[in-house]
Parts: sequence; C-alpha cells; structure tokens
Amino acid sequence: MASPQSRDYSFSKSRKYPRSSGVTLDDSFPESKSSQKFKLSQKRKTLPVQFSMSGNLSPWPTYASGQTILQNRKPCSDDCRKRTSSWQQQPIGFAKPRYLEQLENYLHKELLLLDLGTDSAQELRLQPYREIFEFFIEDFKTYKPLLSSIKNAYEVMLAHQKEKIRALEPLKGQLITMSEDCNERILAMRAEEKYEISMLKKEKMNLLKLIDKKNEEKISLQSEVSKLRKNLAEEYLRYLTERDARKILIADLNELRYQREDMSLAQSPGVWGEDPVKLTLALKMTRQDLTHTQMELNTMKANFGDVVPRRDFEMQEKTNKDLQEQLDSLRADYEEVRKEHEILLQLHMTTLKERDQFSSELQDIQRTSTPRPDWTKCADVVAGGQDRWQMLAEGKNSEQLVDVLLEEIGEGLLREKEFFPGLGYGEAVPPFLRFDGPVKNKKPSKKDVVKLLKDAWKERLSKEQKEKFPDFFFNFLEHRFGPSDAIAWAYTIFENIKLFRSNEVMSRFYAILMGKMTESVYINQKETVAQLLKEMINADSQNEGLLTMEQFSTILKSTFPLKKEEHIQHLMEAGGWHPNSTSADLLDYRSLFKEDEEGQSEPFVQKLWEQYMVEKDEYLQELKQELGMELYEEVTFSKLQRALMIIDPTLDKQTLNTHLSQAFQIPVSELPEDENEDIMTRLQTAMEQLQMADVKRIGPREPESAS
Repeated sequence: MASPQSRDYSFSKSRKYPRSSGVTLDDSFPESKSSQKFKLSQKRKTLPVQFSMSGNLSPWPTYASGQTILQNRKPCSDDCRKRTSSWQQQPIGFAKPRYLEQLENYLHKELLLLDLGTDSAQELRLQPYREIFEFFIEDFKTYKPLLSSIKNAYEVMLAHQKEKIRALEPLKGQLITMSEDCNERILAMRAEEKYEISMLKKEKMNLLKLIDKKNEEKISLQSEVSKLRKNLAEEYLRYLTERDARKILIADLNELRYQREDMSLAQSPGVWGEDPVKLTLALKMTRQDLTHTQMELNTMKANFGDVVPRRDFEMQEKTNKDLQEQLDSLRADYEEVRKEHEILLQLHMTTLKERDQFSSELQDIQRTSTPRPDWTKCADVVAGGQDRWQMLAEGKNSEQLVDVLLEEIGEGLLREKEFFPGLGYGEAVPPFLRFDGPVKNKKPSKKDVVKLLKDAWKERLSKEQKEKFPDFFFNFLEHRFGPSDAIAWAYTIFENIKLFRSNEVMSRFYAILMGKMTESVYINQKETVAQLLKEMINADSQNEGLLTMEQFSTILKSTFPLKKEEHIQHLMEAGGWHPNSTSADLLDYRSLFKEDEEGQSEPFVQKLWEQYMVEKDEYLQELKQELGMELYEEVTFSKLQRALMIIDPTLDKQTLNTHLSQAFQIPVSELPEDENEDIMTRLQTAMEQLQMADVKRIGPREPESAS
C-alpha cells in the first residue's frame, strides 16, 4: 500500500469547496488503474502530497513545519528518504489556506459566544467542533463515509459515557449517605469504647485493691505457715528421739527376756517332756516372728506416732477459721477505732485552741467591758410601767433593748415638737423633703402612720408605677392631703419611720425610701408569704383553719425546697411546734399570718424574714469566695457573671441580668453582650448593691466532681 504522502489527492475543478474562495476540489477518481499508476508515479517524481496552486489541496502546515516534523521521524525505506529530501527542498514561506482561516475564525467566534461558567460548558464546547467536523464531512465527499463512521463512533461512545455517568449519580448520593452513617457509627462506637475503657479502668482499680488485700492475706498466712512448720519440725525431732529411745529400750528388754528363758531351760531340761532340739527350733522361730512383729510395730509407731486423727484435725481447722474471722473483725474494728481516735484527737486539739482563744477573749472582755446594765430600771421611765416594759423587752437582747429605749424616748421628744426645721433644696436632701422654713408636725399616732404606709403600698402595688419610689411617695401625700399639707406630712412620716426602727412596716419603708433596699425585696417577701398561706389553704380540705404538724412540715419543705432541715425546724418551732408535739397535733395556721395594729407580724413571719436575710448573706459570701478577691479590688462584668453561674447554675438569664444590672448600676438594655466589651467596678460597691436587691438562690449548687 502506498504511504499517505504518495496518495493522489487531486480532485476535479467542477465543484467549489463551501465557505472558501478560489479553491476547488475534485471528488472523482481516475478512470483506469493504469492512468492512476501513471499519475502517482508522476507525482512521486515532483511533489509529494500537495495540490497545485490552481486549486489542489494544500499540504499546509506540512510546508511550514515539514522540516522539523520529518527530522523527528524514524528511519524508513529509500522512498521515505527520497520523499524527505524532496520535502526538505520545498520552500518554507507558505501562507495558511483561506478556508482554514475561515473555519478557525468561525470556531473562535462560536466559543466566545458560549457561557463557559455553567455546569454544561464542556458539553456545549463540543458543539462548534461538531459543526466544523460536519463541514469537513459534507465538503470531502470521498471521505464522508469514513469520517461519518468516525463521528458516529465518537457520538456513540459519548452517549454511552453520559448514560454511565447518569447511572452513577444516585450511587454518589448513596455513597455520601453511607459515609455519614458510617461516621455516626464510628462516633457511637468511640463513645461506647470510651465508656467501656472508663469502666475497665474502674474495674482495674478495684482488682488492684483486691490483689493488694489478697497479698496482705498471703503474707500473713505465709508467716503463720512458717511458724507452724517450725513447730512441726521441733515436734518431729522430739518424736524421733523418743522413737529411737523406745527401740533401744525394747531391744534391751527382749535381750533380758531371752537370757532369762535360756537360763530356765538350762536349769530344768525335762520340764516340757519333749525333744529339746524341737523346742529350741520352735523357740528360735518364735523369737524371729516376735522380732519381725516388734519391728513392724515400731515402724508403725514411728510413722504414725505424730499423726493427728481426722476428727481432731477438722475441729482444730474449724477453731482456726473462727479465730481468723474474729481476728479480721477485730482488725477492722481496731482500724475504725483508730481513725475515730485520730479524729477525736484533732477535735480535741481544735477545742483546746478554741478554749484558749475564748479564754483570752473572755479575759480581755472582762478587763475592758463595762458591767451589764440593769434593764429593770427602765420600767420607771417608760410609759405604761413595769407591765409595758416587760412586754417590750420580752425576747430581746441588749442591742434591741437599747433601740426600744431610744424609740420610747424619741417618741416623747417627737410629740413635744411643734415644727420641724426645713432641710433646704440641696442635692443631698431627698426630693420629698426639699423645703426651706419651718414645717408643722402633724403628730400622728404610730397606728396612724402604719395605716398610712400600708395604704401607700396598696396604691403602689395596685398598678404599674414607672416613677421612682420617693416621687411616688410625695405624689401619694399630695393626692391624700393636698399640696399644702403634703410637705408637712412628708416630714412627719419621715421622722416617725426614721425613729421606730423596730417596727417592721416603718423600718422597711424607710430603707426603700432612702434607697437602702429595693422594692423587689418587700414585694417578693409579701408574695412568698401569700403563696405559703395559699398552699396551707389548699391543704385544708375541710376549710376549718387547722392543719396537722405533718401537713405543716410537708408544705414548708415543698414551698422552700432549698432550705436546710434545721431552718425548717426553726420555722415549725416559730409556728408552735415543740419536741413533745406529735404529727397529729393541730395548728391554727391562719393565726401565723396575723398582724397587730402597729403592723407587727407573728414570730413565724418574722422568722421567715430573718432566714431570708441570713440566706442572702450566705449567698453573697459564697459569691465573694468564688471570686477570690478583696473588697477594694476591681471586678469585671464577665468575671461576676461567671461566678454567679458557678454558685447558682440554674439561674435564668433574666434574673442573672437583673443581678448584674443592680451590681453595676446600669440598665439591663445597656449590659455588654460582646466578651471584648467589659465594664468593671469595685467589688465592695457591687456587693453593697447586691445586698440592697432581692438576691437569693434559685437552685442547688452542682457538687464538684472528684478528680
């Protein structure tokens, strides 16, 4: 077969090539084989694989780069060498055919029009190439079947690959799902392995402890065995000595017996009346048997002389086991007693130190303190005499008695005043007391003042008040007594509540009015008392006003789940319970919430307030310990927030923000949310602000995990 370079590519000039100018193709073959061979031989002699400039197919870019391409080819036949030399002799400077330029321009324009940013860009990119290839197929009629078959083969292969890709798409999603499932299983298996490892570690520690215990028992038993072996060796040695001595003694006795018999036979030969030879032989045989039997007996005694009977062995083993158990029990008791003894010694040393400290403090107090006053002398000064003083002084300590005495004296002085001096309009003066000049004293009774304060609280709680409490108080007085008498009543009420600190209503109203306590403290305390009374009413199914002590205790524990057991017991004692009471005793629970004319509540409600204040102090002290700072140091917002969440993990976000707003004295809406934005204040200031607010524990503190 002729090489491609030697084929005849001449076409007739009857049909012009599409989309070209001046180029015609002859798609007809020569008429005969002889003429075809002649033309091929003529073309081999002239130019290989080219068309004439008048319209034949151009070999470009073979002429442009033929030198380089042919130099890189492998050696071939002489014809190839001749063709190579003929190619190398051709001129190099040929221009690109016009039709090729038109096809390249068309391809370039079509590719520019495509949107290559989509997913189907590569598939659309093939379309211009398909069109170019179709142009070749249509224009080269001679090679159209071959080119069409090539095109169809590629199209079939592309369709096959598309179908395969489309079939693999669901497998891709399934593979992703299976990968996620496998990852979840791996995580679950890792969690299970982690848990099993922790359990195995615990079991390992328990087994190590058991091994140590068994090793101790083994050492103890080995010491006992060595001791028993030593005793056994001594006993065995003693038995061997006795056995040898017994054998020697028996041999001596036998020898003496034989000598005595021989002597008796020699003295009386006719005693037996038988043949002496026969008798001598019989005697000899008997002696041999006796010696053999004696030896066996001695052997038996020697071998089994130190053997203990099985019954005695079992009895001794049982006794030994009982003694061992008693010994173990005594050892355990000894360890417990020893530990208790060490604890008692520590307590004893602590008690000694406390005793010495208290003794020194007592000596200092005795040296520096004044004698205890005789409070009975106050009965002659207080209005009402001895009976009223006993009623006022009942259950009060010295400090409280001083307050009572000051109140009695101050009440008399307050009633003697006709006018109060005005405090002026300075910034330090409360808004409701800003007045210049004398102010008339209205001289109300304590009962009237308490009633007026209760009415003010009712109006304050009846509707939502946005104004500050001092402004509300003055507006209340203006509405109640008119603008002309409002300032007089403000001074009068203020002087009364400042004086009577032992009265609950007055003292709390004064603290809130002067900003020493927030309103939420009073409101929440009232709500707590009302909720407790509601629980008792619900438990009183018969509506008799009576509850058993067991019901009373259950209600207290359910209403105050965070209170200590001793605090619950103190509340029950304040309610009327005593150690001799039984669970069936009845309690008039409504009487626990009554108030007298001056607003004084019963001991039960007073005990609730005292416990609230104590629990608040404990809560704030725990917060201070968690912060681990001195009062003069600066505490940041984030540190205080973190400390509150540690000591009270169940604290909700709203209550937490309220506490932080109170501590830093900024509105809740202005609290920093970004960790980089941090504010700070002195710890002492923050603790004082929290002491004024309604701060209490919401839930129990989580126990610290053992490391």
